[in-house]
Amino acid sequence: MQQREPSASESYFWPSVWAIGLHVLVFGMLFVSFAMTPELPPSKPIVQATLYQLKSKSQATTQTNQKIAGEAKKTASRQTEVEQLEQKKVEQEAVKAAEQKKADTAQKAEEAREAAEAKKAEEAAKAAEAKKAAEAKKADEAKKADEAKKADESKKAAEKQQADIAKKKAEEEAKKKAEEEAKKQAAEEAKKKAAEDAKKQAAEEAKKKAAEDAKKAAAAEDAKKKAAEEAKKKAAADAQKKKAQDAARKAAEDKKAQALAELLSDTTERQQALADEQGDQVAGDFDDLIRMRAAEGWARPPSARKGMTVVLQINMLPDGTVTAVKVAKSSGDASFDSSAVAAVKNIGRLTEMQGLKPNEFNPYRSFKMTFTPEDLAL
Repeated sequence: MQQREPSASESYFWPSVWAIGLHVLVFGMLFVSFAMTPELPPSKPIVQATLYQLKSKSQATTQTNQKIAGEAKKTASRQTEVEQLEQKKVEQEAVKAAEQKKADTAQKAEEAREAAEAKKAEEAAKAAEAKKAAEAKKADEAKKADEAKKADESKKAAEKQQADIAKKKAEEEAKKKAEEEAKKQAAEEAKKKAAEDAKKQAAEEAKKKAAEDAKKAAAAEDAKKKAAEEAKKKAAADAQKKKAQDAARKAAEDKKAQALAELLSDTTERQQALADEQGDQVAGDFDDLIRMRAAEGWARPPSARKGMTVVLQINMLPDGTVTAVKVAKSSGDASFDSSAVAAVKNIGRLTEMQGLKPNEFNPYRSFKMTFTPEDLAL
């Protein structure tokens, strides 16, 4: 972007301002110098006297007159010196003002010369910029012409390429159309054949499905009958198991009552012998009772197998309460061991043990028992 050339008034504006400022400064300095000049004593009037020697005057009068004339001469001499000093001072100030004016004139000339040189340099810079802009414009026009030529060539090449692509595309479309026609015809034939095959397959599958449905219905009926029979057998087994448990419990209670009655009715020796004999019997009965009660609350784990054996350490109170159960010897299967411990803990309390004597109960205060899956599945 080219800069606007300043007008003549704008070019001389700042030099004029500087010249006016310098004149104002010089006049101000002259005014200050006049103001600071020391005030001289007021001048005295010059007395001119003519001495006349009178023969008739005395010597004293003559001396007085001579003295007065000397004083007047001295006063006139001092007045002349003051005037000469003032005249010299005025001349010095005039010389000083002339020198200041000469300096101001030289400074103005220097400023005018600098302004002329600055203007000349500015004009030279503008000319250089104009030349540079013209060269840049010329280079830009040459570049645009080159780009236009390249763009034209590129356009022609693109048009040729597009024509080749269109020709190739038309050939490919024709080939593709022929292939599609062939594929369509083959697809129609395959479709017809597939429809026939599907029809045959559907008929076969329908026939096969009907046979499978009939077979499934028969199997479901058999499974239903089998489940009913198993449920019936299980119910009978449970009833028989419960009946056996009740019978065992009642037999144990009867044996206990009979043993106690016999102990009370015989002599002391017979009672002792019978007690020893019955003690083993009672112990065996209570072992069976503990196994039976444990079997009632046993949940068989899937890993329980025939032949497994676990030894449990059991602690009881005299009232028959089970206080602690732990594994003394594992069966090798943690699930079965845990199920046996839980089954014994579920007994809670054996009320049948409340009638035992201390010597009869002592073996049950802390004892070991062996359990197998067969013992717990009574």
